[in-house]
Amino acid sequence: MAAAASELLTGWCLFGLALLAILIFCWVYVRKYQSRRESEVISTITAIFALAVALISSALLPVDIFLVSYMKNQNGTFKDWADANVSRQIEDTVLYGYYTLYSIILFCVFLWIPFVYFYYEEKEEDDGNTCSQVKTALKYTLGFLTICAVLLLIGAFVPLDIPNKKNSTEWEKVKLLFEEFGSSHGLTALSFSISSLTVIGMLAAITYTAYGMSALPLNLIKGTTSAAYERLENTEDIEEVEQRMLRIKSKCRDGRPLSSRDRRTVQQLEERLRTLRRRERHLESIEKSWWAKFCEAIRPLKIVWGVFFIVVALLFTVSLFLSNLDKALHSAGFDSGFIILGTNLTNPLNMLLPVLQTVFPLDYILITTIVMYFIFTSMAGIRNMGIWFFWIRLYKIRRGKTRPQALLFLCMILLLIVLHTSYMIYSLAPQYVMYGSQKYLVQSNKTTDGQPGNVTTFVSKDCDADAPEDQCIVTRTYLFLHKFWFFSAVYYFGNWAFIGVFLIGLIVSCCKGKKSVIEGYLRLEGTSGGHLVQSPCSPRTMARWFMSASREGNSTFLH
Repeated sequence: MAAAASELLTGWCLFGLALLAILIFCWVYVRKYQSRRESEVISTITAIFALAVALISSALLPVDIFLVSYMKNQNGTFKDWADANVSRQIEDTVLYGYYTLYSIILFCVFLWIPFVYFYYEEKEEDDGNTCSQVKTALKYTLGFLTICAVLLLIGAFVPLDIPNKKNSTEWEKVKLLFEEFGSSHGLTALSFSISSLTVIGMLAAITYTAYGMSALPLNLIKGTTSAAYERLENTEDIEEVEQRMLRIKSKCRDGRPLSSRDRRTVQQLEERLRTLRRRERHLESIEKSWWAKFCEAIRPLKIVWGVFFIVVALLFTVSLFLSNLDKALHSAGFDSGFIILGTNLTNPLNMLLPVLQTVFPLDYILITTIVMYFIFTSMAGIRNMGIWFFWIRLYKIRRGKTRPQALLFLCMILLLIVLHTSYMIYSLAPQYVMYGSQKYLVQSNKTTDGQPGNVTTFVSKDCDADAPEDQCIVTRTYLFLHKFWFFSAVYYFGNWAFIGVFLIGLIVSCCKGKKSVIEGYLRLEGTSGGHLVQSPCSPRTMARWFMSASREGNSTFLH
Protein backbone atom coordinates (compact mmCIF):
# COMPACT_ATOMS: atom_id res chain seq x y z
CA MET A 1 0.00 0.00 0.00
CA ALA A 2 2.94 2.30 0.70
CA ALA A 3 4.19 1.66 -2.83
CA ALA A 4 0.79 2.62 -4.20
CA ALA A 5 0.86 5.87 -2.25
CA SER A 6 4.36 6.55 -3.58
CA GLU A 7 3.26 6.03 -7.20
CA LEU A 8 0.23 8.26 -6.71
CA LEU A 9 2.37 10.93 -5.09
CA THR A 10 4.84 10.91 -7.98
CA GLY A 11 2.13 11.35 -10.60
CA TRP A 12 0.23 14.04 -8.74
CA CYS A 13 3.37 16.00 -7.76
CA LEU A 14 4.35 16.31 -11.41
CA PHE A 15 0.76 17.30 -12.16
CA GLY A 16 1.07 20.02 -9.49
CA LEU A 17 4.23 21.37 -11.12
CA ALA A 18 2.45 21.39 -14.48
CA LEU A 19 -0.43 23.26 -12.85
CA LEU A 20 1.91 25.98 -11.58
CA ALA A 21 3.59 26.30 -14.98
CA ILE A 22 0.17 26.54 -16.69
CA LEU A 23 -0.98 29.36 -14.42
CA ILE A 24 2.22 31.33 -15.07
CA PHE A 25 1.94 30.77 -18.82
CA CYS A 26 -1.71 31.85 -18.94
CA TRP A 27 -1.02 35.02 -16.95
CA VAL A 28 1.89 36.03 -19.21
CA TYR A 29 -0.01 35.10 -22.38
CA VAL A 30 -3.15 37.09 -21.55
CA ARG A 31 -1.21 40.09 -20.29
CA LYS A 32 0.81 40.07 -23.51
CA TYR A 33 -2.23 40.55 -25.74
CA GLN A 34 -4.65 42.59 -23.62
CA SER A 35 -5.04 46.32 -24.28
CA ARG A 36 -3.03 48.53 -21.96
CA ARG A 37 -5.63 51.30 -22.09
CA GLU A 38 -8.83 49.23 -21.99
CA SER A 39 -7.87 46.36 -19.69
CA GLU A 40 -10.50 45.20 -17.19
CA VAL A 41 -9.69 43.18 -14.09
CA ILE A 42 -12.69 40.83 -14.33
CA SER A 43 -12.20 40.04 -18.03
CA THR A 44 -8.48 39.43 -17.46
CA ILE A 45 -9.13 37.02 -14.56
CA THR A 46 -11.85 35.26 -16.58
CA ALA A 47 -9.59 34.79 -19.61
CA ILE A 48 -6.66 33.51 -17.51
CA PHE A 49 -8.86 31.13 -15.51
CA ALA A 50 -10.71 29.69 -18.54
CA LEU A 51 -7.53 29.05 -20.52
CA ALA A 52 -5.81 27.56 -17.45
CA VAL A 53 -8.66 25.10 -16.77
CA ALA A 54 -8.54 23.85 -20.37
CA LEU A 55 -4.77 23.33 -20.22
CA ILE A 56 -5.04 21.60 -16.83
CA SER A 57 -7.59 19.15 -18.25
CA SER A 58 -5.14 18.30 -21.04
CA ALA A 59 -2.34 17.91 -18.46
CA LEU A 60 -4.46 15.29 -16.67
CA LEU A 61 -4.23 12.98 -19.72
CA PRO A 62 -0.63 11.77 -19.17
CA VAL A 63 -1.28 11.44 -15.41
CA ASP A 64 -4.24 9.19 -16.19
CA ILE A 65 -2.11 7.06 -18.51
CA PHE A 66 0.80 6.98 -16.06
CA LEU A 67 -1.37 5.74 -13.18
CA VAL A 68 -3.04 2.88 -15.10
CA SER A 69 0.31 1.82 -16.57
CA TYR A 70 2.14 1.75 -13.24
CA MET A 71 -0.35 -0.70 -11.76
CA LYS A 72 1.15 -3.46 -13.92
CA ASN A 73 4.62 -4.93 -14.34
CA GLN A 74 6.36 -5.19 -17.70
CA ASN A 75 5.66 -8.94 -17.76
CA GLY A 76 1.90 -8.31 -17.74
CA THR A 77 1.15 -9.12 -14.09
CA PHE A 78 -0.37 -6.69 -11.61
CA LYS A 79 1.90 -5.27 -8.93
CA ASP A 80 1.48 -6.57 -5.39
CA TRP A 81 -0.25 -3.43 -4.13
CA ALA A 82 -2.58 -3.11 -7.16
CA ASP A 83 -5.57 -5.09 -5.89
CA ALA A 84 -9.14 -4.38 -6.98
CA ASN A 85 -9.79 -1.79 -4.23
CA VAL A 86 -6.62 0.18 -4.90
CA SER A 87 -7.22 0.12 -8.65
CA ARG A 88 -10.76 1.39 -8.16
CA GLN A 89 -9.49 4.12 -5.83
CA ILE A 90 -6.96 5.31 -8.40
CA GLU A 91 -9.53 5.26 -11.18
CA ASP A 92 -12.04 7.18 -9.07
CA THR A 93 -9.42 9.81 -8.19
CA VAL A 94 -8.77 10.55 -11.84
CA LEU A 95 -12.48 10.34 -12.68
CA TYR A 96 -13.38 12.91 -10.02
CA GLY A 97 -10.60 15.12 -11.36
CA TYR A 98 -12.22 15.02 -14.79
CA TYR A 99 -15.65 15.61 -13.28
CA THR A 100 -14.36 18.75 -11.55
CA LEU A 101 -12.42 20.17 -14.49
CA TYR A 102 -15.08 19.48 -17.12
CA SER A 103 -17.80 20.90 -14.86
CA ILE A 104 -15.76 24.07 -14.47
CA ILE A 105 -15.31 24.22 -18.26
CA LEU A 106 -19.10 24.00 -18.74
CA PHE A 107 -19.50 26.75 -16.14
CA CYS A 108 -17.01 28.97 -17.98
CA VAL A 109 -18.38 28.36 -21.48
CA PHE A 110 -22.10 28.63 -20.71
CA LEU A 111 -22.23 31.10 -17.81
CA TRP A 112 -19.13 32.98 -16.74
CA ILE A 113 -17.57 34.01 -20.08
CA PRO A 114 -20.91 34.96 -21.75
CA PHE A 115 -21.98 37.00 -18.70
CA VAL A 116 -18.68 38.91 -18.49
CA TYR A 117 -18.69 39.48 -22.26
CA PHE A 118 -22.24 40.85 -22.45
CA TYR A 119 -21.70 42.90 -19.29
CA TYR A 120 -18.81 44.82 -20.88
CA GLU A 121 -20.69 45.10 -24.17
CA GLU A 122 -23.56 46.73 -22.29
CA LYS A 123 -21.20 48.85 -20.21
CA GLU A 124 -19.71 50.46 -23.32
CA GLU A 125 -23.08 51.53 -24.71
CA ASP A 126 -24.83 52.31 -21.44
CA ASP A 127 -22.99 54.19 -18.70
CA GLY A 128 -26.01 53.99 -16.42
CA ASN A 129 -26.36 52.01 -13.23
CA THR A 130 -24.68 48.68 -12.80
CA CYS A 131 -27.95 46.92 -11.98
CA SER A 132 -29.41 47.41 -15.47
CA GLN A 133 -26.15 46.25 -17.07
CA VAL A 134 -26.16 43.07 -14.98
CA LYS A 135 -29.82 42.39 -15.85
CA THR A 136 -29.16 42.79 -19.57
CA ALA A 137 -26.08 40.54 -19.40
CA LEU A 138 -28.06 37.89 -17.52
CA LYS A 139 -30.81 38.04 -20.14
CA TYR A 140 -28.41 37.12 -22.94
CA THR A 141 -26.59 34.57 -20.75
CA LEU A 142 -29.86 32.69 -20.18
CA GLY A 143 -29.70 31.55 -23.81
CA PHE A 144 -26.35 29.85 -23.16
CA LEU A 145 -27.67 28.26 -19.96
CA THR A 146 -30.62 26.87 -21.91
CA ILE A 147 -28.27 25.25 -24.43
CA CYS A 148 -26.22 23.74 -21.58
CA ALA A 149 -29.33 22.33 -19.91
CA VAL A 150 -30.51 20.79 -23.19
CA LEU A 151 -27.12 19.13 -23.78
CA LEU A 152 -27.03 17.71 -20.24
CA LEU A 153 -30.56 16.35 -20.54
CA ILE A 154 -29.86 14.72 -23.89
CA GLY A 155 -26.68 13.13 -22.58
CA ALA A 156 -28.30 11.98 -19.34
CA PHE A 157 -31.58 10.50 -20.54
CA VAL A 158 -30.91 9.17 -24.03
CA PRO A 159 -29.82 5.55 -23.38
CA LEU A 160 -26.96 4.11 -25.39
CA ASP A 161 -28.51 0.62 -25.30
CA ILE A 162 -32.24 0.69 -26.08
CA PRO A 163 -34.15 -2.22 -24.43
CA ASN A 164 -35.70 -4.78 -26.74
CA LYS A 165 -38.65 -5.59 -24.52
CA LYS A 166 -41.75 -4.91 -26.58
CA ASN A 167 -44.17 -5.39 -23.70
CA SER A 168 -42.47 -2.94 -21.33
CA THR A 169 -44.65 -0.06 -20.16
CA GLU A 170 -43.83 3.64 -20.54
CA TRP A 171 -43.19 3.88 -16.80
CA GLU A 172 -40.67 1.02 -16.99
CA LYS A 173 -38.87 2.79 -19.82
CA VAL A 174 -38.69 6.03 -17.82
CA LYS A 175 -37.53 4.09 -14.76
CA LEU A 176 -34.79 2.49 -16.88
CA LEU A 177 -33.59 5.93 -17.96
CA PHE A 178 -33.23 7.12 -14.37
CA GLU A 179 -31.54 3.89 -13.30
CA GLU A 180 -29.06 4.22 -16.16
CA PHE A 181 -28.39 7.85 -15.23
CA GLY A 182 -27.82 6.90 -11.60
CA SER A 183 -25.54 3.99 -12.40
CA SER A 184 -23.29 6.16 -14.58
CA HIS A 185 -23.15 8.94 -11.93
CA GLY A 186 -23.85 11.55 -14.61
CA LEU A 187 -20.91 10.43 -16.75
CA THR A 188 -22.94 10.26 -19.96
CA ALA A 189 -24.49 13.70 -19.39
CA LEU A 190 -21.10 15.33 -18.84
CA SER A 191 -19.51 13.33 -21.65
CA PHE A 192 -22.19 14.38 -24.15
CA SER A 193 -21.83 18.07 -23.21
CA ILE A 194 -18.03 18.01 -23.38
CA SER A 195 -18.11 16.07 -26.67
CA SER A 196 -20.44 18.71 -28.11
CA LEU A 197 -17.97 21.43 -27.11
CA THR A 198 -15.15 19.33 -28.57
CA VAL A 199 -16.95 19.30 -31.94
CA ILE A 200 -17.01 23.12 -31.83
CA GLY A 201 -13.32 23.01 -30.90
CA MET A 202 -12.74 20.77 -33.91
CA LEU A 203 -14.31 23.41 -36.17
CA ALA A 204 -12.13 26.10 -34.57
CA ALA A 205 -9.04 23.90 -35.05
CA ILE A 206 -9.95 23.37 -38.72
CA THR A 207 -10.42 27.11 -39.19
CA TYR A 208 -7.50 28.53 -37.21
CA THR A 209 -5.03 25.81 -36.18
CA ALA A 210 -4.78 24.14 -39.59
CA TYR A 211 -4.06 27.50 -41.24
CA GLY A 212 -1.75 28.61 -38.41
CA MET A 213 0.36 25.45 -38.81
CA SER A 214 1.41 26.76 -42.23
CA ALA A 215 1.25 30.52 -41.58
CA LEU A 216 3.46 30.53 -38.45
CA PRO A 217 6.55 28.77 -39.89
CA LEU A 218 6.40 30.49 -43.27
CA ASN A 219 6.05 33.93 -41.65
CA LEU A 220 9.14 33.16 -39.56
CA ILE A 221 11.05 32.07 -42.65
CA LYS A 222 9.98 34.98 -44.88
CA GLY A 223 10.16 37.66 -42.18
CA THR A 224 8.83 41.21 -42.64
CA THR A 225 9.68 43.97 -45.08
CA SER A 226 12.42 46.45 -44.22
CA ALA A 227 11.29 49.54 -42.29
CA ALA A 228 13.63 51.74 -44.37
CA TYR A 229 12.21 50.38 -47.64
CA GLU A 230 8.62 50.87 -46.47
CA ARG A 231 9.42 54.39 -45.33
CA LEU A 232 10.81 55.24 -48.79
CA GLU A 233 7.65 53.91 -50.46
CA ASN A 234 5.49 55.78 -47.96
CA THR A 235 7.27 59.08 -48.75
CA GLU A 236 6.57 58.58 -52.45
CA ASP A 237 2.89 57.91 -51.70
CA ILE A 238 2.67 61.10 -49.63
CA GLU A 239 4.15 63.17 -52.48
CA GLU A 240 1.73 61.59 -54.97
CA VAL A 241 -1.33 62.34 -52.78
CA GLU A 242 -0.22 65.95 -52.20
CA GLN A 243 0.25 66.50 -55.94
CA ARG A 244 -3.26 65.13 -56.68
CA MET A 245 -4.77 67.45 -54.06
CA LEU A 246 -2.94 70.45 -55.56
CA ARG A 247 -4.20 69.59 -59.05
CA ILE A 248 -7.80 69.39 -57.85
CA LYS A 249 -7.61 72.59 -55.77
CA SER A 250 -6.05 74.46 -58.70
CA LYS A 251 -9.44 74.26 -60.44
CA CYS A 252 -10.90 76.86 -58.07
CA ARG A 253 -8.18 79.52 -58.32
CA ASP A 254 -10.44 81.79 -60.39
CA GLY A 255 -13.09 81.76 -57.61
CA ARG A 256 -15.24 78.95 -58.89
CA PRO A 257 -16.30 76.39 -56.24
CA LEU A 258 -15.31 72.77 -56.55
CA SER A 259 -17.88 70.29 -57.75
CA SER A 260 -19.37 67.86 -55.25
CA ARG A 261 -17.37 65.04 -56.82
CA ASP A 262 -14.08 66.96 -56.43
CA ARG A 263 -14.95 67.83 -52.81
CA ARG A 264 -15.50 64.17 -52.00
CA THR A 265 -12.23 63.29 -53.70
CA VAL A 266 -10.37 65.95 -51.67
CA GLN A 267 -11.86 64.62 -48.43
CA GLN A 268 -10.77 61.09 -49.32
CA LEU A 269 -7.27 62.30 -50.21
CA GLU A 270 -6.99 64.23 -46.94
CA GLU A 271 -7.95 61.11 -44.99
CA ARG A 272 -5.44 59.11 -47.01
CA LEU A 273 -2.76 61.72 -46.30
CA ARG A 274 -3.40 61.60 -42.56
CA THR A 275 -3.07 57.81 -42.62
CA LEU A 276 0.20 57.98 -44.60
CA ARG A 277 1.70 60.55 -42.21
CA ARG A 278 0.68 58.43 -39.23
CA ARG A 279 2.30 55.47 -41.00
CA GLU A 280 5.43 57.59 -41.47
CA ARG A 281 5.64 58.25 -37.71
CA HIS A 282 5.26 54.54 -36.90
CA LEU A 283 7.91 53.54 -39.45
CA GLU A 284 10.32 56.14 -38.10
CA SER A 285 9.86 54.97 -34.50
CA ILE A 286 10.27 51.29 -35.48
CA GLU A 287 13.36 52.05 -37.55
CA LYS A 288 15.00 53.68 -34.52
CA SER A 289 13.81 51.16 -31.90
CA TRP A 290 16.23 48.70 -30.30
CA TRP A 291 13.65 45.91 -30.65
CA ALA A 292 13.75 46.14 -34.46
CA LYS A 293 17.54 45.94 -34.37
CA PHE A 294 17.37 42.93 -32.03
CA CYS A 295 14.85 41.14 -34.31
CA GLU A 296 17.11 41.76 -37.27
CA ALA A 297 20.05 40.29 -35.36
CA ILE A 298 18.18 37.05 -34.54
CA ARG A 299 16.82 36.69 -38.06
CA PRO A 300 18.83 33.46 -38.70
CA LEU A 301 17.37 31.94 -35.51
CA LYS A 302 13.84 32.74 -36.72
CA ILE A 303 14.55 30.95 -39.98
CA VAL A 304 15.76 27.87 -38.08
CA TRP A 305 12.60 27.90 -35.94
CA GLY A 306 10.47 28.32 -39.06
CA VAL A 307 12.07 25.29 -40.70
CA PHE A 308 11.62 23.28 -37.49
CA PHE A 309 7.92 24.23 -37.21
CA ILE A 310 7.17 23.35 -40.83
CA VAL A 311 8.85 19.95 -40.37
CA VAL A 312 6.75 19.36 -37.23
CA ALA A 313 3.61 20.42 -39.11
CA LEU A 314 4.34 18.01 -41.96
CA LEU A 315 5.13 15.20 -39.50
CA PHE A 316 1.89 15.82 -37.63
CA THR A 317 -0.14 15.95 -40.86
CA VAL A 318 1.40 12.75 -42.21
CA SER A 319 0.72 10.98 -38.89
CA LEU A 320 -2.88 12.15 -38.91
CA PHE A 321 -3.29 11.05 -42.54
CA LEU A 322 -1.94 7.56 -41.82
CA SER A 323 -4.18 7.23 -38.76
CA ASN A 324 -7.27 8.26 -40.71
CA LEU A 325 -6.31 6.02 -43.63
CA ASP A 326 -5.98 3.11 -41.19
CA LYS A 327 -9.51 3.80 -39.93
CA ALA A 328 -10.86 4.05 -43.47
CA LEU A 329 -9.36 0.68 -44.42
CA HIS A 330 -9.66 -1.37 -41.23
CA SER A 331 -12.33 0.15 -38.96
CA ALA A 332 -15.77 -1.30 -38.31
CA GLY A 333 -17.41 1.50 -40.33
CA PHE A 334 -19.56 4.57 -39.79
CA ASP A 335 -22.00 2.92 -37.37
CA SER A 336 -19.18 2.25 -34.91
CA GLY A 337 -17.71 5.74 -35.20
CA PHE A 338 -14.77 4.37 -37.24
CA ILE A 339 -13.38 2.74 -34.10
CA ILE A 340 -10.37 0.63 -34.98
CA LEU A 341 -9.25 -2.43 -32.99
CA GLY A 342 -5.49 -2.35 -33.01
CA THR A 343 -3.10 -0.53 -35.33
CA ASN A 344 -2.44 -1.74 -38.87
CA LEU A 345 -0.77 1.34 -40.37
CA THR A 346 1.58 2.78 -37.80
CA ASN A 347 2.69 6.43 -37.70
CA PRO A 348 5.67 8.19 -36.06
CA LEU A 349 3.79 9.55 -33.04
CA ASN A 350 1.99 6.26 -32.46
CA MET A 351 5.37 4.54 -32.20
CA LEU A 352 7.04 7.24 -30.13
CA LEU A 353 4.50 7.92 -27.36
CA PRO A 354 4.25 4.34 -25.95
CA VAL A 355 8.05 4.13 -25.86
CA LEU A 356 8.41 7.46 -24.05
CA GLN A 357 5.63 6.52 -21.62
CA THR A 358 7.86 3.85 -20.06
CA VAL A 359 10.23 6.63 -18.87
CA PHE A 360 8.01 9.10 -17.07
CA PRO A 361 7.76 12.07 -17.66
CA LEU A 362 9.08 11.98 -21.24
CA ASP A 363 5.58 11.41 -22.63
CA TYR A 364 4.35 14.26 -20.42
CA ILE A 365 6.91 16.56 -22.06
CA LEU A 366 5.89 15.45 -25.56
CA ILE A 367 2.16 15.93 -24.88
CA THR A 368 2.89 19.35 -23.37
CA THR A 369 4.86 20.21 -26.51
CA ILE A 370 1.98 19.08 -28.75
CA VAL A 371 -0.58 21.13 -26.78
CA MET A 372 1.64 24.23 -26.74
CA TYR A 373 2.29 23.77 -30.46
CA PHE A 374 -1.47 23.77 -31.00
CA ILE A 375 -1.79 26.92 -28.87
CA PHE A 376 0.89 28.85 -30.78
CA THR A 377 -0.27 27.76 -34.23
CA SER A 378 -3.88 28.55 -33.30
CA MET A 379 -2.78 32.01 -32.15
CA ALA A 380 -0.91 32.49 -35.44
CA GLY A 381 -4.07 31.57 -37.36
CA ILE A 382 -6.25 33.89 -35.26
CA ARG A 383 -3.76 36.77 -35.59
CA ASN A 384 -3.62 36.38 -39.37
CA MET A 385 -7.37 35.91 -39.90
CA GLY A 386 -9.01 37.70 -36.97
CA ILE A 387 -12.19 36.50 -35.26
CA TRP A 388 -15.05 36.12 -37.75
CA PHE A 389 -18.76 35.42 -37.70
CA PHE A 390 -19.29 33.92 -41.16
CA TRP A 391 -18.28 36.81 -43.49
CA ILE A 392 -18.22 39.51 -40.77
CA ARG A 393 -14.96 40.27 -38.97
CA LEU A 394 -15.70 40.83 -35.29
CA TYR A 395 -12.26 41.48 -33.84
CA LYS A 396 -8.60 41.51 -34.73
CA ILE A 397 -6.05 40.26 -32.20
CA ARG A 398 -2.95 42.40 -31.67
CA ARG A 399 -0.22 42.37 -29.08
CA GLY A 400 -0.93 44.90 -26.33
CA LYS A 401 -4.05 46.26 -28.08
CA THR A 402 -6.70 43.53 -27.73
CA ARG A 403 -9.96 44.73 -26.18
CA PRO A 404 -11.56 42.87 -23.21
CA GLN A 405 -14.35 41.38 -25.35
CA ALA A 406 -11.92 40.17 -28.00
CA LEU A 407 -9.72 38.69 -25.27
CA LEU A 408 -12.68 36.67 -23.96
CA PHE A 409 -13.46 35.46 -27.48
CA LEU A 410 -9.81 34.50 -27.95
CA CYS A 411 -9.64 32.46 -24.74
CA MET A 412 -13.00 30.80 -25.51
CA ILE A 413 -11.67 29.65 -28.91
CA LEU A 414 -8.39 28.45 -27.40
CA LEU A 415 -10.29 26.60 -24.65
CA LEU A 416 -12.33 24.70 -27.22
CA ILE A 417 -9.25 23.94 -29.34
CA VAL A 418 -7.39 22.58 -26.30
CA LEU A 419 -10.40 20.34 -25.56
CA HIS A 420 -10.11 18.96 -29.09
CA THR A 421 -6.39 18.20 -28.70
CA SER A 422 -7.20 15.23 -26.43
CA TYR A 423 -9.04 13.55 -29.30
CA MET A 424 -6.30 14.53 -31.76
CA ILE A 425 -3.76 12.76 -29.55
CA TYR A 426 -6.05 9.71 -29.45
CA SER A 427 -6.31 9.78 -33.26
CA LEU A 428 -2.53 9.67 -33.50
CA ALA A 429 -1.88 7.13 -30.72
CA PRO A 430 -5.04 5.18 -29.76
CA GLN A 431 -3.09 2.41 -28.01
CA TYR A 432 -1.27 4.95 -25.83
CA VAL A 433 -4.40 6.86 -24.83
CA MET A 434 -6.44 3.73 -24.03
CA TYR A 435 -3.94 1.55 -22.15
CA GLY A 436 -0.57 3.26 -21.93
CA SER A 437 2.18 0.63 -21.67
CA GLN A 438 0.03 -2.07 -20.05
CA LYS A 439 0.54 -5.72 -21.00
CA TYR A 440 -1.44 -8.85 -20.19
CA LEU A 441 -0.65 -12.56 -20.10
CA VAL A 442 -1.77 -14.90 -22.89
CA GLN A 443 -1.71 -18.67 -22.52
CA SER A 444 0.45 -20.44 -25.09
CA ASN A 445 0.76 -24.17 -25.65
CA LYS A 446 3.94 -25.46 -27.26
CA THR A 447 5.73 -28.76 -27.65
CA THR A 448 9.18 -29.15 -26.11
CA ASP A 449 11.73 -31.60 -27.45
CA GLY A 450 12.13 -34.59 -25.15
CA GLN A 451 9.00 -33.76 -23.20
CA PRO A 452 5.77 -35.68 -23.70
CA GLY A 453 2.71 -33.56 -24.58
CA ASN A 454 2.37 -29.79 -24.72
CA VAL A 455 3.84 -27.35 -22.23
CA THR A 456 1.62 -24.44 -21.17
CA THR A 457 3.41 -21.10 -20.90
CA PHE A 458 2.30 -17.51 -20.53
CA VAL A 459 3.59 -14.71 -22.76
CA SER A 460 3.00 -10.99 -22.33
CA LYS A 461 1.14 -9.04 -24.96
CA ASP A 462 0.30 -5.33 -25.32
CA CYS A 463 -3.20 -4.49 -24.10
CA ASP A 464 -5.75 -3.97 -26.85
CA ALA A 465 -9.49 -4.29 -27.42
CA ASP A 466 -9.25 -8.11 -27.40
CA ALA A 467 -7.79 -8.20 -23.88
CA PRO A 468 -9.95 -9.48 -20.98
CA GLU A 469 -11.62 -6.67 -19.03
CA ASP A 470 -10.04 -7.76 -15.73
CA GLN A 471 -6.53 -7.76 -17.23
CA CYS A 472 -6.34 -4.27 -18.78
CA ILE A 473 -7.57 -1.02 -17.27
CA VAL A 474 -8.96 1.57 -19.69
CA THR A 475 -8.09 5.20 -18.98
CA ARG A 476 -10.82 7.55 -17.82
CA THR A 477 -9.95 9.85 -20.73
CA TYR A 478 -11.04 7.22 -23.23
CA LEU A 479 -14.38 6.79 -21.44
CA PHE A 480 -15.09 10.49 -21.80
CA LEU A 481 -13.94 10.66 -25.43
CA HIS A 482 -15.83 7.63 -26.82
CA LYS A 483 -19.08 7.38 -24.92
CA PHE A 484 -21.06 8.24 -28.09
CA TRP A 485 -20.10 6.66 -31.42
CA PHE A 486 -21.52 9.45 -33.59
CA PHE A 487 -19.06 11.98 -32.14
CA SER A 488 -16.21 9.68 -33.17
CA ALA A 489 -17.62 9.63 -36.71
CA VAL A 490 -17.72 13.46 -36.74
CA TYR A 491 -14.11 13.60 -35.51
CA TYR A 492 -13.06 11.21 -38.28
CA PHE A 493 -14.42 13.43 -41.04
CA GLY A 494 -13.11 16.49 -39.19
CA ASN A 495 -9.58 15.08 -39.38
CA TRP A 496 -9.85 14.87 -43.18
CA ALA A 497 -11.08 18.47 -43.27
CA PHE A 498 -8.16 19.50 -41.02
CA ILE A 499 -5.66 17.94 -43.44
CA GLY A 500 -7.34 19.63 -46.42
CA VAL A 501 -7.37 23.10 -44.81
CA PHE A 502 -3.71 22.71 -43.82
CA LEU A 503 -2.71 21.95 -47.42
CA ILE A 504 -4.76 24.89 -48.73
CA GLY A 505 -3.26 27.17 -46.06
CA LEU A 506 0.22 25.98 -46.99
CA ILE A 507 -0.34 26.97 -50.64
CA VAL A 508 -1.83 30.35 -49.65
CA SER A 509 1.01 31.10 -47.20
CA CYS A 510 3.60 30.24 -49.86
CA CYS A 511 1.96 32.57 -52.38
CA LYS A 512 1.59 35.52 -49.99
CA GLY A 513 4.38 38.09 -49.82
CA LYS A 514 6.16 39.41 -46.76
CA LYS A 515 4.13 41.05 -44.02
CA SER A 516 4.50 44.77 -43.35
CA VAL A 517 6.68 45.63 -40.38
CA ILE A 518 3.81 47.73 -38.98
CA GLU A 519 0.93 45.47 -39.96
CA GLY A 520 -2.03 46.07 -37.66
CA TYR A 521 -0.79 49.41 -36.29
CA LEU A 522 -2.83 51.68 -38.55
CA ARG A 523 -6.44 52.13 -39.42
CA LEU A 524 -7.47 50.16 -42.48
CA GLU A 525 -10.82 48.67 -41.57
CA GLY A 526 -12.53 48.54 -38.21
CA THR A 527 -9.91 50.81 -36.58
CA SER A 528 -9.82 54.34 -35.36
CA GLY A 529 -6.84 56.47 -34.55
CA GLY A 530 -4.51 53.52 -34.71
CA HIS A 531 -6.56 51.49 -32.24
CA LEU A 532 -9.12 48.85 -32.99
CA VAL A 533 -12.75 49.67 -32.37
CA GLN A 534 -15.70 47.38 -31.98
CA SER A 535 -17.20 45.98 -35.13
CA PRO A 536 -20.69 47.39 -35.82
CA CYS A 537 -21.83 43.77 -35.95
CA SER A 538 -20.77 42.58 -32.51
CA PRO A 539 -22.23 39.29 -31.26
CA ARG A 540 -24.52 41.12 -28.83
CA THR A 541 -25.82 43.38 -31.62
CA MET A 542 -26.41 40.39 -33.87
CA ALA A 543 -28.23 38.62 -31.04
CA ARG A 544 -30.54 41.61 -30.70
CA TRP A 545 -31.18 41.60 -34.44
CA PHE A 546 -32.10 37.90 -34.39
CA MET A 547 -34.38 38.38 -31.37
CA SER A 548 -36.03 41.40 -33.00
CA ALA A 549 -36.52 39.54 -36.27
CA SER A 550 -38.07 36.54 -34.54
CA ARG A 551 -40.54 38.80 -32.67
CA GLU A 552 -41.57 40.84 -35.70
CA GLY A 553 -41.87 37.76 -37.93
CA ASN A 554 -41.06 39.64 -41.13
CA SER A 555 -38.14 39.95 -43.50
CA THR A 556 -37.13 43.50 -42.56
CA PHE A 557 -34.16 42.11 -40.66
CA LEU A 558 -32.74 40.60 -43.85
CA HIS A 559 -32.53 43.98 -45.49
